[in-house]
Amino acid sequence: MREPSPTSATRLKSTITCDMEGRLETFNAGAEEIFGYAASEVIGKARVSLFSPGLTVLQNVPAWLSTASSTGKFEGESVFVRKDGSRFPAKIRITPTKKGGVQIGYCGVTTPLPQSELARVEPKISLFTKLFSALVVTRAPFLSASIFPVLIAGAYVAQRAEFSWPAFLLALVGAASVHIAANTWNDMYDWQSGADKINHDYFLPYSGGSRAIELGLITERGLMKIAAGAIAVAFACGLGIAALGSPVVLPLGLLGALAAWTYTAPPLRLIARRGLGELLIGIAFGPLLSVGAVAAVTGSIDPIAALLGIPVGLLTTAILWINEFPDAPSDALAGKTHLVVTIGTSAARWGYVALITVAFGTLVALVALGAIAPTALLALITLPLAIRSTYILFREYRSRALVRANVGTIVLQGAFGFTLACGILIS
Repeated sequence: MREPSPTSATRLKSTITCDMEGRLETFNAGAEEIFGYAASEVIGKARVSLFSPGLTVLQNVPAWLSTASSTGKFEGESVFVRKDGSRFPAKIRITPTKKGGVQIGYCGVTTPLPQSELARVEPKISLFTKLFSALVVTRAPFLSASIFPVLIAGAYVAQRAEFSWPAFLLALVGAASVHIAANTWNDMYDWQSGADKINHDYFLPYSGGSRAIELGLITERGLMKIAAGAIAVAFACGLGIAALGSPVVLPLGLLGALAAWTYTAPPLRLIARRGLGELLIGIAFGPLLSVGAVAAVTGSIDPIAALLGIPVGLLTTAILWINEFPDAPSDALAGKTHLVVTIGTSAARWGYVALITVAFGTLVALVALGAIAPTALLALITLPLAIRSTYILFREYRSRALVRANVGTIVLQGAFGFTLACGILIS
């Protein structure tokens, strides 16, 4: 790319418009020359985050947009990124775009400054933002999917056997560590396969991965290092549990690590094999975790623990399932033929209903059979959350408003897991 001369650069202005999610709608000639992208490369295919350093996106951009929406404009100076990776200082002016008096997006006008101004306008990144970036890279908020099955198993054991806090805590840390490895492997292999690169309709942060590589927060090698470190922590936890008298947890932990790896890693890449990925998630985040956690504390395999993991495993699969809706078009192009791609989004709505129905039905059946105490039915208070998300899915499965159901399903899984653990514990 030919970099504009200092004199011409200061006369150029980049004018870019985007929708409320940052997806590019217009990209003028000045933007093409300043940033180095052709309009055809980015309109409808990229978001405004492409033009700023990742940490700036996390720390500053939300505040810029909020100011523009609330006051009518934002003006400031910052560092921006060209297609070739080079950075340059510029003035930025952001105003809201409206239609019929309703805001529909933003217009950003960027005017380059002399390169000598780079150090002066470089945003100072706070420690909080750096720590937050670690949460983004590892997708830590989604760790509830592995934490709640362990909490449920812990509550179950606490009512039936001598409870070992050291073993339980090691199981909790080990499960979360394997989950972190799964998240980072998932991001790395989805990026390498092209699934994330061609996905322009994701619901950040609920689908489409963390976008950490795209934002420049980390490299593929960095993701692999995090995954390796997380697996090492999980292995150490397994050794600790074995030393406490529960060696049976080691092969279960190995199965969990293999599940994390094979979900998106070639050659198996189970998520691309028409239902095997969804099945794997249901087992790994349900029966496997609950059996492993009970075994860690008691030293033995409990068949009831496997049944106990089914409801929360199905709800975790429901999170994956509904997050596959916005990703389906790009996943199909990338050969990621999960079930939502295979059967189509319209029919897949009924798959979501089946997951939710069987999850709640299994809970009722476990109580009816006497496997767990009736107080476990406390988790039924989350049923309205399930109904609401299902209603939104059926109405909005083709629109951006579906994101409310994506969020609702995550809340449902967490609330169900928490209330189930509480219900078992108070029995």
